[in-house]
Amino acid sequence: MPHRRLGRSGLEVSLLSFGSWVTFGSQLDTGLARDCLAAARERGVNFFDNAESYAGGESERIMGQAIAELGWPRWSYVISTKLFWGLHDDINMRNTLNRKYLLHAMEGSLERLGLDFVDVVFCHRSDPNTPIEETVWAMSDLIERGHALYWGTSEWSADEIRAAWEIAERHHLRKPVVEQPQYNLFERRRVETEYTRLYEDTGLGLTTWSPLASGLLTGKYLDGVPEGSRAALPGYEWLRDMLTEPGRNEVVRRLAGIADELECTLSQLAIAWCAANTDVSTVITGASTPEQVVENMGALDVLDRLDPDMLDRIDAVT
Repeated sequence: MPHRRLGRSGLEVSLLSFGSWVTFGSQLDTGLARDCLAAARERGVNFFDNAESYAGGESERIMGQAIAELGWPRWSYVISTKLFWGLHDDINMRNTLNRKYLLHAMEGSLERLGLDFVDVVFCHRSDPNTPIEETVWAMSDLIERGHALYWGTSEWSADEIRAAWEIAERHHLRKPVVEQPQYNLFERRRVETEYTRLYEDTGLGLTTWSPLASGLLTGKYLDGVPEGSRAALPGYEWLRDMLTEPGRNEVVRRLAGIADELECTLSQLAIAWCAANTDVSTVITGASTPEQVVENMGALDVLDRLDPDMLDRIDAVT
């Protein structure tokens, strides 16, 4: 398993990582989650991603309990969580990055995870109603209190990230070191265009999510929505139109031909393509079975086959 630094920080994370969005608490109980985590760790994964809002906090609880049952030493893995959406339907506790919410939310996440600190805490979205300066101070204070080692953003605009970085620079506070954007063959603009200057100017790292475009790039939606898939889950109806859109599925069919040439699965091709971007620190993968974890990790074997000519061919298709 290759490792890359998280931006300009000294923290090294596995090129492929494991996240719990949708699966933990929605599809997986603690036992299956434990098996998936173990399969990922056995293949060199050291970074595990979570969020307060995933399954209403249940995802953090399941991941924390599974890791405790596995008995991993705390120094041996990197874990993150994300804050913004909130769990309490009350003023100051939902859809915000104000100081009060962030301090309470961090304490709640640590309690559910059963940890004294997380390695990385993300602002899960930006908050137009809270001054960025207040958020930067609060995030820096979370680090000073020992609740987190690093902080970052998720789905922030380049202007918002730069503003946060410059505020931290001006006041000698802890700077954001990482952004977590969506990145896959259908979603490329932010990573490849909008953030370009930030990589050099601020040393921004990336922990990218949804390399399979919510399952579209697995090819399993070419003939409709199969039972038991993510798009069949209650509450995920919004995914169905995107996953069954004819134009995108035609692109997937053409990519399948390239995957056949490379003697890999569509999933492995899509994940390897994300990892081929050297601005990406780690590609967050997800799975609902240990077998899917093993298949996803097979993307590492495809990486060396993605030479410039092959990447050009993929660009032409997508």
